[in-house]
Amino acid sequence: MELKYTRPFLNKLEDIFAESDFVLRYEKGNFKAGYCVLKDMKVAVVNKYYSLEGKINCLYDILRTISVDESRLSEKNLLLYTAIRHQEQED
Repeated sequence: MELKYTRPFLNKLEDIFAESDFVLRYEKGNFKAGYCVLKDMKVAVVNKYYSLEGKINCLYDILRTISVDESRLSEKNLLLYTAIRHQEQED
């Protein structure tokens, strides 16, 4: 899957979080990877000072590592999420 470093693509990734049971927050912090995932609390925190490209890379990495209830996703978000998860298996 090819990543698009555009604001609309970032919005699509954020939509997956909005429909899932994970909470996505942009905050300042000193994260080594640019983000922090609190799996027990289902919270993902991304450095708010990251560039557009950095935020997209962080959200993409997070979506590859967390498990989202696919029954809660809309059809278009399910397709994107499936493509992201499928990419993980190819790597």
